[in-house]
Formats: sequence, structure tokens, C-alpha cells
Amino acid sequence: MHSPLDFTAHAKTMMQERMIQEDWVKSTVSTPDRIEEKGSDEIHYLKQIPQHAGKFLRVIVNPSLCPQRVITVFFDRRVQP
Repeated sequence: MHSPLDFTAHAKTMMQERMIQEDWVKSTVSTPDRIEEKGSDEIHYLKQIPQHAGKFLRVIVNPSLCPQRVITVFFDRRVQP
């Protein structure tokens, strides 16, 4: 079961433009391969997505809000396995 997430309008637009499935975002946040904390109001979750040629999805979340708010999502070409 995934914890609830709130998506900004920007995050929703980016998901649509980049063909990123909501299930991938939820899976990345709930079971990430890596976590990068960028301060008290920003956490980056990364997960390799086999259905997208094994690229890493980066989900940037504000964890201080309830529910947590997804700020943006993108496939990060800089991340290597």
C-alpha cells in the first residue's frame, strides 16, 4: 500500500509530457533504489524503471506537507546503476 501523495500541477504536466505512469512515481517513493535528502523540505527518490529501458526515475517530494507533495518527476540521464 502506498502512502498518499499530492501532485502539483507541474508534476502532473511533466508526467503527461514525459509519459511517466503514476504507478512508477508511487513505487519510486515507496520503494526507492536511492534517496537523496536535500534539506528539510525536499527529498529526491530514485528508482530504476525496467519498463522504460532501465532509466532512473527521479521524484522530488516535499515531505513536510501532509500528504507529501510531488514537486516534479523526470528520467535522470546522469544517474548510473
